[in-house]
Amino acid sequence: MGALVSAGMAEASSRPDPDALLALAARAGRGRLKVFLGAAPGVGKTYAMLAAARRLHAAGGAVLVGLVETHGRAETAAQIGPLALLPRRRITYRGQALEEFDLDAALAHPSARPPGVLLLDELAHGNAPGSRHPRRWQDVEELRDAGIEVWTTMNVQHLESLADDVARITGIRVQETVPDHVLAGADAVELIDLPPAELLERLRQGKVYAPEQAARALRGFFREGNLAALRQMALRRTAERVDADVTGYMRANAIAGPWPAGERVLALVGGDGAAEAVVRQARRLADALRAPLLALHVETPSGAGLSGADLDPDPALRLAARLGAGVESTVARDLPAAVLAHARARNVTHLVMGRGRPALWRRLTGRSLAAALGRPGGDFALHLVPAPAPALALAPAAAPPPRALPGVPLRATRVAVPGLVGLATLLGLWADASVPEGGTGMIYLAAVVALAAGFGPLPAAAGALLAFLAWDFLFLEPRLTLSLSGVQEVTGAAIFVCVALLLAGTTGGLGRSAARARARLFGMRRLVELSRRLAAAASPADLLEVVAQEAERLARRPACVLLGLEGEPVPRAARPLDAGPDADSMAAARWALAHDRRAGAGTDALPAAAWQFRPLRTREGALGLIGLRMDLPGLPPLDDERDRALDSLADQAAIALERDRLTQDQARLAAQAETEALRSALLASIGHDLRTPLTAIRGALETLRLSGAALSAAVRADLLETAEAETVRLNRYLANIIDLVRLESGQLQPRRAPVDLDDALRTATARAARASGREIALSVPPGLPEPRLDAVLLDQVLANLLDNALKFSPPGSPVRVAARRAGPELVLSVEDAGSGIPADQLGQVFDPFFRIRRGDSAPAGTGLGLAICRGLVHAMGGRITAQSPAREAPGENPGTRMSVHLPL
Repeated sequence: MGALVSAGMAEASSRPDPDALLALAARAGRGRLKVFLGAAPGVGKTYAMLAAARRLHAAGGAVLVGLVETHGRAETAAQIGPLALLPRRRITYRGQALEEFDLDAALAHPSARPPGVLLLDELAHGNAPGSRHPRRWQDVEELRDAGIEVWTTMNVQHLESLADDVARITGIRVQETVPDHVLAGADAVELIDLPPAELLERLRQGKVYAPEQAARALRGFFREGNLAALRQMALRRTAERVDADVTGYMRANAIAGPWPAGERVLALVGGDGAAEAVVRQARRLADALRAPLLALHVETPSGAGLSGADLDPDPALRLAARLGAGVESTVARDLPAAVLAHARARNVTHLVMGRGRPALWRRLTGRSLAAALGRPGGDFALHLVPAPAPALALAPAAAPPPRALPGVPLRATRVAVPGLVGLATLLGLWADASVPEGGTGMIYLAAVVALAAGFGPLPAAAGALLAFLAWDFLFLEPRLTLSLSGVQEVTGAAIFVCVALLLAGTTGGLGRSAARARARLFGMRRLVELSRRLAAAASPADLLEVVAQEAERLARRPACVLLGLEGEPVPRAARPLDAGPDADSMAAARWALAHDRRAGAGTDALPAAAWQFRPLRTREGALGLIGLRMDLPGLPPLDDERDRALDSLADQAAIALERDRLTQDQARLAAQAETEALRSALLASIGHDLRTPLTAIRGALETLRLSGAALSAAVRADLLETAEAETVRLNRYLANIIDLVRLESGQLQPRRAPVDLDDALRTATARAARASGREIALSVPPGLPEPRLDAVLLDQVLANLLDNALKFSPPGSPVRVAARRAGPELVLSVEDAGSGIPADQLGQVFDPFFRIRRGDSAPAGTGLGLAICRGLVHAMGGRITAQSPAREAPGENPGTRMSVHLPL
């Protein structure tokens, strides 16, 4: 069987890796991408790209310069030479004319089509507003999707994953970044390297920046230490890329590794006590070799895993992930073959594993994992890590007692073994007269199978031994003795023992696997239910209550949830409601929150506490803790599956809390942005529209003060009338602003009473006609009901609508006011004959401070009138709509109709 499995693994390793083939197939339909990567500005990326393009052009290749930034460097500009240039696209932004890459022209240009090459400088560049994509790397992706080959340049500090590191090194936060997958998806990366000393000399000679700019750069970004660190980043990232190319080629072409092209370390993570020590040792080895680190956990159907233990490997795998390792898990029947196949597929050169304590028979037969890896894996360096020092200092532990299946008490096995064997004996005695003596052995085998399925292989083996003794003593000749007579009895007994032990092992293993599968299914169901309940939580308090309730159900003991507040854990939810940590346990909670590790009962940190605390981990550290009370008598200990389920609960809860926090932050930022926009609009309105009447008032008063005696009575009256009119206008602006504040704060409460619409409309139209000197047509049918409205608010709505219609319609044009009944509503409409409202702005006319874009001829105003109308109408339970054009007659202005719908 082992030979067959090994042969199957060998045959699988001789086939190309499907994932590698899929990656090649995905690239086949896209244009190639070549990146000229540098450590800093000025190393010569653009120059090198143009030089390579000129060589390609001289060899007869088609080259199109989409966009190249020379930054005033004459030697770089000279490299363009005979290469074809693509005209740039002009974009006007904030009154400035900007030149950007023309994506549409590049897609249509014949020189860019295959087998041509398009040069596009500065991959991390941010495009001007109005471009199709906000970033140039997105332009490159579209070009590649169209089958166009692109050559581009970028500096290593623009990689998204390195932005934080670059900020710590240089003190400068890079704003324009490129996602790592763009560089990872490039077909070729060429490193343009220049030692820091040479780059600084170029900078001093003025070959990179102008003298004044170069002097500032030398004092800031271009310090020698910064350049050395950035150069190391570029070299390492290029080496990782080359290593990935080699590994991908080997997997796609089914080449057995490892190739001695670069070092790569694989940590074999089991479930024993040395698992975390293995990860740390592998991390140190990888750092010393400057090599990538991988972590692998292989689980066998028996559940033993790499170490042969039955402990939880998740803490070690989480540690590996925190230390920057690539973590993978798999299931395989042949453990050594799976490890070797994985190592060869990943081009691993060093294997790191725990020394472990394999069974005696494995050591004697050379079947330990280390020996199995050492024989066929001669191309790998195998590192064995001993158990941690504290574990070695302990006295040798006694062999663990036989374990029952999860959920079955150990004392039950002590009763079940003699009980089932006794039951089989009674059945055998009852059937002794009608069943041959050999047939009674089948009854005992049934008992052995029951023991294996229900309690595991060790109780089944003990039952098999007891069953054999009972069968021999009671049913085999000579009876009532433990001796066998004749070849037939000896052969039958030997077969019985072999079959019983085989059934004990296989059935016990199947029973344990089934029990483990049921436990994992239970955990998965709990997680699905938890995710559903977390998603349905309406508030953070509900979310915390769900977490506490689920923790109590999983652990079968009191539970609580604590959140960190200024570094102090504060209880926020508990089940039952009166459960809470005592003062001694709170010390463990503080330690767990500060160190982002388990603490309290059952851990190595403050184990005397009555509670155990598990951190809710996020990228920014522990948000809070899940607490479990562990000191209550009669509570069963946490089994491995429930422990894993609690860890998963902590992960899910941390994600939910982080999501809720981010949602709140986003809402807060949106509110701040809206407030900032409103404040900016208000300041702009005050600075522009309110300044106009103040200027007119001041001018009229100064003229009267300085030259009043010399002015005629008519001129003085005109100046006083101007000051009065502008004062009224200013008062209206301020009243509108105050009304808007009252509406936004909810302070406005309408006073409802029956209103005579005919009288209200005639009063409002007459006042507007007198103030404007224009005629307003009014149409009110008789018999309209009197709605219960606030007469003052209604008059203010009509005044603002009439003022808006008169302001935005030509002098002498008609303004019509009408009222009608439409079902359960009264509709008041104010219609002008102005130029109308553009369709794309119709939905914004009721927004505060919004004004229709009409150029310099727009009437003065704050843009608050219609917003106040909407607020007042809503306060009275109605709604307001805008319609433009109001009429379709040819040769006339389209006009606008404002309609107020009021409930009866």
